[in-house]
Amino acid sequence: MKVAIIYNKDLSGVLNKFGMQNKEFYSEKNVKKVSRCLEQAGHNTTIIDGNMYVIERLQNFMPRTIDGEQMGMVFNMAYGIQGESRYTHLPSMLEMLGIPYVGSTPSGHALALDKVMTKVVWQNKGLPTPDFWVFSSPHEDFSDVRFPVIVKPKMESVSFGLKVVYDEDALRESIHFIITEFKQQALVEQFIPGREFAVGLLGNSPVEAFPVLEFDLEGDPDAIQTEEDKKKKPRQKICPADIPHDFADKLTDFSRRAFQALELRDFARVDIRVDANNNIYLLEINSMASLGQTGSYVAAAKVAGYDYCVLVNKMLDVAAVRYFSETHLSSLPSEKNRTLPTSNRLRTFLRGRQQNTEAMLEKFVNIDTHLRNIEGVNSCTDLIKTHLTQLNFTNEIYPQFEVGNLMFLTNTMEDELDYLLLMPVDDSVKMSRHESYQATEHRLYGTGIWENKGGVVTCLSALQALRFAKLLKKIKIGIFVITDSSVSGKFSKTLISQKALKAKHVVSLHGGNTEGSVITSRSGSASYNYSLKLIDSSCSENVAIASSHFFKAIASVLDIGKNDEENVIAPYSTDFQSNIFKMSAYGSAKISVRFNAIEDFEKIDQRIRKITTLPRKLSKVLQSQLDGGVTRQPLPATPQNNELFRRLCKIAKSVDSSITEEHRWSSADICNIPMAIGKVDGLGPMGGFDKQKSEFILRQSIIDRALLLALLLKGN
Repeated sequence: MKVAIIYNKDLSGVLNKFGMQNKEFYSEKNVKKVSRCLEQAGHNTTIIDGNMYVIERLQNFMPRTIDGEQMGMVFNMAYGIQGESRYTHLPSMLEMLGIPYVGSTPSGHALALDKVMTKVVWQNKGLPTPDFWVFSSPHEDFSDVRFPVIVKPKMESVSFGLKVVYDEDALRESIHFIITEFKQQALVEQFIPGREFAVGLLGNSPVEAFPVLEFDLEGDPDAIQTEEDKKKKPRQKICPADIPHDFADKLTDFSRRAFQALELRDFARVDIRVDANNNIYLLEINSMASLGQTGSYVAAAKVAGYDYCVLVNKMLDVAAVRYFSETHLSSLPSEKNRTLPTSNRLRTFLRGRQQNTEAMLEKFVNIDTHLRNIEGVNSCTDLIKTHLTQLNFTNEIYPQFEVGNLMFLTNTMEDELDYLLLMPVDDSVKMSRHESYQATEHRLYGTGIWENKGGVVTCLSALQALRFAKLLKKIKIGIFVITDSSVSGKFSKTLISQKALKAKHVVSLHGGNTEGSVITSRSGSASYNYSLKLIDSSCSENVAIASSHFFKAIASVLDIGKNDEENVIAPYSTDFQSNIFKMSAYGSAKISVRFNAIEDFEKIDQRIRKITTLPRKLSKVLQSQLDGGVTRQPLPATPQNNELFRRLCKIAKSVDSSITEEHRWSSADICNIPMAIGKVDGLGPMGGFDKQKSEFILRQSIIDRALLLALLLKGN
């Protein structure tokens, strides 16, 4: 299942700073631990910062159930950024989006976070809780208050602002602090000297209670746990608490009833005080009990038999059962036999190295690899060689003088290859228009990042993961680094064809589209240069004849492709210059053709040549020339390609990824591969061009595509 773990990190991801700012955070280390635990159980996870960009990140990650895919879930660790009822903000958004999530509803969080409403509900249900008062000003009448009392913000957790006071002056001071610091009412509660307990809850029907945990107050009945204590000197935890079984049962029974009274879901922690006469008082309930590894909830869960990873997956399971059925439950190996599936190990490795992968990608993108920038192209190929040499690949270099050097690398001494990987690196973007690497919350930008550089890094990451899993040596791989892709493989096509004859399968690493496409077929390409010149300048009428004939010829070429879904014909770079006084005229146009069958192209070629051939009556007035023809053959969707795509679909389903089949209306180096060999393209990251025509990839797709490629190379 796809699981998005959402927490709060960047508090600047808002339109305005507004209201009370969040003081609760999970550490990045803790969030990554949760992610690893879920991945060990086979889930496909991503970590998302819960700011204003969260919807777009979820759109890019979550499966489309409308298309029949299995629904994903959110593992909610977001305490909110600012304002009132922060716990409710992300669940409310997820409710609107229609995305299932772990934890309570917005209304449940709102009740639990509002300590006054919590106590009112509990009192109405006959549950014991200390007497309380609510104040909005330090100048109100305190005559009804019975000291000592404990003062706290009405809607905060983690013991923020907690203080025990014994007289009216201290009470006024504490209320003033709460109102000014937390911008909310102060809850004044009868202080209960005695012992302090916590009961962790997990599940819905039934609600499981962990063994009762006691905080060691070191024999001081007036002691409490402040926020400062929890951070710097947390109390020792005794679990199970040293209390009679029937009394423990009473505490857990009250805790379950407290949980159900507020209609909470999945998990929570109830805080309790017990006085010297064993009277029980429910203090509050935390509807987002902390998963901090030293916290009371995790400590009690461990005594109940849940190690950290089992606990995390159990939390996801109870939510999944609530939404779906038991068919979605996690399959985490037992503690004694935790040998993870290969896909889990590969994904965990790739996820753990994401920062390194993005740093590598930045280096590649910032190298200008314009076709004619031979120094830049060779610098890029040298960087690839450095990374692959570390993986025990040897190399053959084919020097070129018009473009960068071609290179073939392999990890085997045998002639036969399991896979030949095509790795184009050049582009047609001149230095003046080269865009450097840029990163946003969910996208990475830069010249070539989708067309080729993203695929390079995806491939290197997949190979690194296979070496980590000790699988790389078992796979015979060849990699052809292509430096003339922008000129239709002018120098490389013969070499690539020769290498492909020794391979069982061929994979090319251009990017897939944002829907997760894999390319199983491509159009062939042809290119023409058409020019026309006035040679009889004896009269001005001939200038008009030249102009008319040139544009009619271009229009007639365009007409060939009308209502033709299998072929595209598009003149470009058209230029016509004339001067009626000097009686001169000259026109030129480049014509691009995309076709899906060579038979269709032959007919198109005949028509273009016929249209651009001058009638005999104009041969003494005008001169014309047409150069060009096929630059690449089409790549049809052969049975071999389809079988390779089916294997990818099976792999994608096993790792909760999604792919679609694409026919791409452009030609590429893979079109030069012999027909009988199974081949696919587009295994680079998902992306494209945005509205500003900037090239981008989706950030999380680097890992997804690297995992897909690694598992494809691994085979059965």
